[in-house]
Amino acid sequence: MTLIIDGDVINIVIAGALNPSTMHTTTPIHTFHIPVMGLAYTIDTPVKVARYGINSVVSIIEDKLVELMRKYYCEKYDEQYVPITPKEQDYRAKRITDYLNLLNRIVKKQFEDLRHSTFCVGSELTKYFEMLPGDSILRLSYERLLQAKDKIERDTLVKFLTSQIKPGCIDVNIMTKVDKNNYDRSGHQLTDGSDAVAALRGYANSDLVDSSVIFSAGLNPRLFNYLETLPAFNAKSWATFDKKIVIKVSDYRSAFIQGKYLAKKGIWVSEFRIESGLNCGGHAFATDGSLLGPILEEFKLKREELITSLHALYVAALKTKGLEVFDKPHPLAITVQGGIGTYHEAMFLASRYDVQSTGWGTPFLLCPEATTVDEETLNLLSSALESDIILSKNSPLGIRFNYLKGTSSEREKMARVKKGKPGSPCTEKHLVSNTEFTKDPICTASTVYQQKKIAALKSLSLSSSDYDKQHAEIVSKECLCIGLSNAAIVTYDLPPIKNLKAVTICPGPNIAYFNKVVSLREMTDHIYGRTDITDPARPHMFIKELKLNLDYVRDQILSNDMEDTKWRKEIQTFVAQLSAGIAYYHSLSDHISSATFTEELLMCEGELAVLREAMESKINLSA
Repeated sequence: MTLIIDGDVINIVIAGALNPSTMHTTTPIHTFHIPVMGLAYTIDTPVKVARYGINSVVSIIEDKLVELMRKYYCEKYDEQYVPITPKEQDYRAKRITDYLNLLNRIVKKQFEDLRHSTFCVGSELTKYFEMLPGDSILRLSYERLLQAKDKIERDTLVKFLTSQIKPGCIDVNIMTKVDKNNYDRSGHQLTDGSDAVAALRGYANSDLVDSSVIFSAGLNPRLFNYLETLPAFNAKSWATFDKKIVIKVSDYRSAFIQGKYLAKKGIWVSEFRIESGLNCGGHAFATDGSLLGPILEEFKLKREELITSLHALYVAALKTKGLEVFDKPHPLAITVQGGIGTYHEAMFLASRYDVQSTGWGTPFLLCPEATTVDEETLNLLSSALESDIILSKNSPLGIRFNYLKGTSSEREKMARVKKGKPGSPCTEKHLVSNTEFTKDPICTASTVYQQKKIAALKSLSLSSSDYDKQHAEIVSKECLCIGLSNAAIVTYDLPPIKNLKAVTICPGPNIAYFNKVVSLREMTDHIYGRTDITDPARPHMFIKELKLNLDYVRDQILSNDMEDTKWRKEIQTFVAQLSAGIAYYHSLSDHISSATFTEELLMCEGELAVLREAMESKINLSA
């Protein structure tokens, strides 16, 4: 095709995007992605957004929910549903494979229908292009189409545009540490049958292409070793994978260690997804005080070194295995998520740190066109204030957990406590980890554990205040397997597990600054700066994360003594890192689009000085 219009727009198109191999494998349609949220909240997000070119991530760890959703969508799309029961060998992996294949078929059908629709007001095809970023080649070409009068020009542009669009990726998430062993009916441990390993196998066996598995929560040797046995993750040619590896990390060191571990096995990491330690939804992993800005700066400075180091190990492993060697490193993307809330923040991250995509999770909880949230919880989210989001100790994993107060799950939990029957029935057992009272691991949110733990607590002859404090921490643990699944159960009127319908939700602190339910079009318009739906009082994401870290270190200083030398060094390092982060942000203040950034940064600096003084005072008292 040869077409020159105004000398600019189509020239750019011809030069950059007309090559299908370039457009369809390396050029993203959107500059954002929807990360995994809970177990249910993005369980069917691809069905809702993938046809518009938006990438999203499905949690596949809860196979019972996956099977319920497979039945629901088979019936909705008139496909035959054949149950996969626990009696079948490798049922867990099979459930995941079949659900992902179903999602893939649905999205393909949706996309083909969209692609063959017409450019008219309100059509799916028009919606696809109207949600694109304003500076993208396809959006500029679409706008040219709207202005075109000549029939040949219009027909050429329609042919070009409909040939260049593609659906978003259907990605999956596996939380690496949720990997309990499973056993057959004779009590023998299943080979390669643990939760995470079976989930990975289910994904690897699926029909998905141009897809990624995102590993979160750190290195799991058993899981990563199993990767080596799966040819689905081998490169088909340079920069071409049917299934790619993405690792969610909180700092450069973690990326380097995990990347090396896999490269030595001939596995290429295609993306490191950096997430704020505290300014995120779900489990919050407080770092050593390192802040997101300095972490991104380190990735920027060491990116080429990282790629070169991993490529050398990767090539050596490929040679040992007798696989095709690629002299040029495959692309390695750096993306970021956690607390992003405005167009200006996303643009700054892209321009300053060269990130390829920004993750928008929590704001999408208020977009029913994209996520699955029951109506009651949706109303809670839209009215949530800063004080309604707490960094709790509610997770049975013993990791701090960002949590929305006032949910049906919290009410149900506290009603059990009031009746003297704390804890939850443990039906799914994904988070079993404690062997304090039992030979086999049990969950700290379970009725069995909490009753035993409270009985042990009563035998200690504690003061009333100490007893109340420890008792409150015991009963705070909440069943996440069911609580994080139930939004889909309630929304789609699916059969509840053990008749339990209470919902837990774990948004990031960012939810406090989004206060209305929005359409998908409104959300993409906000992301791309065409409108603004945030609370004007919302602080810059860097400031919010800094404040969360100050709150965290304040809690640590107040609740611990300084006699533990190891802990004392850790908190001193934490404070020093925060100080270095503040200095770094001062150097950026002229480049950040926020009228209050410098003022709030100075306030945070003052708070840190007070905390440092309190810390040093405690150290002196303990000396």
